[in-house]
Amino acid sequence: MKDESKNFVLFAVIAALILFGWPLIQSRVFPTANPPATRMVDGKNKPLPNSAADPTADSPAAIRDRAVVLAESPRVRIDTPALKGSINLKGARIDDLVLTRYKESIAKDSPPIRLFSPAGTTDAYFAGFGWRADGLTPPAADAVWTASAPVLTPNKPVTLTASNPQGQRFAIEIAIDNDYLFTVKQTVANGGGAAVPVAAYGLVSRVGVSKDPDSWTIHTGPMSVNNGAAHYNPNFKDVDKEPTRFTTTGGWLGFTDKYWLAALVPDQGRAFDGQFRAGANSAYQADFTTAPQMLPPGRQLTQTAKLFAGAKEVKLLDRYTDTGAVTKLDYAIDWGWFRLVEKPIFYYLDWLFRIVGNFGVAIIILTLTIRLLVFPIAQRQFASMAAMRALQPKMKAIQERFKDDKQRQQQEIMALYKSEKVNPLAGCVPSLIQIPIFYALYKALMLTIEMRHQPFALWIKDLSAPDPATILNLFGYIPITLPHFLAIGVVPVLLGISMFFQFRLNPTQMDPAQQQVFAILPWVLMFVMAPFAVGLQIYWITTNCISILQQKWLYSRHPQLKNAPAK
Repeated sequence: MKDESKNFVLFAVIAALILFGWPLIQSRVFPTANPPATRMVDGKNKPLPNSAADPTADSPAAIRDRAVVLAESPRVRIDTPALKGSINLKGARIDDLVLTRYKESIAKDSPPIRLFSPAGTTDAYFAGFGWRADGLTPPAADAVWTASAPVLTPNKPVTLTASNPQGQRFAIEIAIDNDYLFTVKQTVANGGGAAVPVAAYGLVSRVGVSKDPDSWTIHTGPMSVNNGAAHYNPNFKDVDKEPTRFTTTGGWLGFTDKYWLAALVPDQGRAFDGQFRAGANSAYQADFTTAPQMLPPGRQLTQTAKLFAGAKEVKLLDRYTDTGAVTKLDYAIDWGWFRLVEKPIFYYLDWLFRIVGNFGVAIIILTLTIRLLVFPIAQRQFASMAAMRALQPKMKAIQERFKDDKQRQQQEIMALYKSEKVNPLAGCVPSLIQIPIFYALYKALMLTIEMRHQPFALWIKDLSAPDPATILNLFGYIPITLPHFLAIGVVPVLLGISMFFQFRLNPTQMDPAQQQVFAILPWVLMFVMAPFAVGLQIYWITTNCISILQQKWLYSRHPQLKNAPAK
């Protein structure tokens, strides 16, 4: 009885550590969900503004009004199915981009996502292309270029031109596809009397770090693909200390947020030097330069690069990678260790969504599919549990007989397993299979833009965010903000209830302390899971409900599991 009390006290301490310690580490190590998209106020579900949204849209937070800055220089308008914005002819910068397919929040009047903003506004973010001034005199940073057309569209590239007093003429031809990939051709025509060295460069500059947190499982910030591998480092703090440089052939570099990416893609067949560096006023820059090439008089030289500036859509990144347009661009999504499991699960989930039109329903069908596939394994698990249960009295006798000789005790138990042809690990297989699947769904909910702001039913407007219908503040009627471990919504409660009934179907344990642990565990896990994305909770609830039905059916085939073990 004394040992049972010790076990129960130990479990209670561990449960308290989980409840109160988990919120302290989860945001850094294992982010549980996206920021809430809605909040319950007086029992009604109201959209929340995006806390990570760009604050510079003509607001007091702006250094200067964006509209004023945009009007200060001549511009070429960008008009595509996915992007709106403009190219600044002063300095030949792409510094004004809006993603028309995505909104800041789920509110009907929400503005679209703004990715790029010109210098002089808060959170300035832009891309530029030019030539190094080592033996060549390129146009100055504030030079005003001449455009061949007033609008850039997928069917009509625009060429920017300028010249210098030495006789060199410079041209930057910018083309764009229907999505987010710019193609930039940089040409120098040497009309001077001597050869000049030509080395092209490209840069992406941003002010401030990513609004999305950088964590152990989800990287945001500087990122590159170089020398055949994806590198999710350095982070912004590393760049603050010193520049990071590399030389490679093929690859890209830029800045990644959770859903958005701005990446420079030099000529994939030529070597280039890439670097990340920090500047004044919290500015960060990713840039590349190519080795100089001598350009004789009367000749011209063209170097081609690309710029990806847009949303990290899974199929789009895969298409750019598979067609060879950009090396390993699909690695811009930090799938992590279980990439081989995560991507097929995402594609299957996305395929289900295309059929049923609801990601919540797609998650339920995904769960049914997985449980159907592992059902034969579950049958073997229950058969193993039945055999193990039959052996419990013999195991208990061995433990009592050799309680002072642990080594002999283990030898006898292993001999018992062998003689009875029982594998004690067979019951763990279904649980082990569930781990990568659960983690894959977690990553899909957290990382893929396809899951962003996807509703399910009733008050659930975003499957990638926690349940907003919190009970302890009476669904918003009491205007208080609850700490994470108390923000228990309706769905987490349903999860706890489903887990409680599932655990009640488990075989009776010989150890009363274990019985007490299993009685409390569902409610501990309810608190732990409450901050997670609703989509994960729906997956787990569906799994529990299927397990309950499955266990009832399997108990009919193994009735000995219902009974208390023999003495």
